[in-house]
Amino acid sequence: MTTEISSLNNKKIYFASDFHLGVPDHATSAEREKLIVAWLESVRGDAHSIYLLGDIFDFWFEYKYTVPKGYIRLLGKLAELRDAGIPIIFFTGNHDMWMFDYFTTELDIPIYRDPQLLQVGGQKLLIGHGDGLGPGDHTYKILKKFFNSRICQWLFARLHPNLGIFIANTWSRKSRITNIKREENFQGEEGEFLWCYCRDLEKIQHHDFYIFGHRPLPLDLKVNDKSRYINLGEWVHFKTYAVYDGTNVELKTFNPAKA
Repeated sequence: MTTEISSLNNKKIYFASDFHLGVPDHATSAEREKLIVAWLESVRGDAHSIYLLGDIFDFWFEYKYTVPKGYIRLLGKLAELRDAGIPIIFFTGNHDMWMFDYFTTELDIPIYRDPQLLQVGGQKLLIGHGDGLGPGDHTYKILKKFFNSRICQWLFARLHPNLGIFIANTWSRKSRITNIKREENFQGEEGEFLWCYCRDLEKIQHHDFYIFGHRPLPLDLKVNDKSRYINLGEWVHFKTYAVYDGTNVELKTFNPAKA
């Protein structure tokens, strides 16, 4: 699917991902949620649209009549921004892939599961969460197909929400993001699987920018002389996001004192 925008009319498009709300504990997650809400408020004045590129929640599963408890400040802010006419686009990640129609029905926020093409004027931006792309990680790619299958979702839905969400939250607290250190290392271009994905795709079809989440480290790398790969980083430690002004994409760190 391609979204075409002729002009941003002096506004900007904002991108963020990997908030991982819910970990490592309620108090820490709640403070991070307040910070994210402050960021959303800080960008509303010049936001053409806001793209949330997955793993916003460290776990999410929509039962027929139940969604995970909490996150009311974020949900309220998203509703407020949508009511103000600001488009918000949500991509599922590997932690919140079990999102179905709740955001679409209640917040008028579309949900995407695969990378999408955004064309602004003459520039092309490929946008997605990034999990399962590029070389390697074959075990996860097989697991992703299973987790995305109807049978897996049906089986998990058979669990009582108290048990299902308890199991998922217990698993989340053991996940890598809760233990990541600030010295997360750059693997070199050939060791960055999403950069390799961008390089290989660029040989087939040109994109000015590739914007992904998933990889915990903020990255801004040249794919070639006319193309760049931007990885958004995460908000457990880095609090980074990207802004596109119709010409260039810039990685930034949110500082609430300057908001």
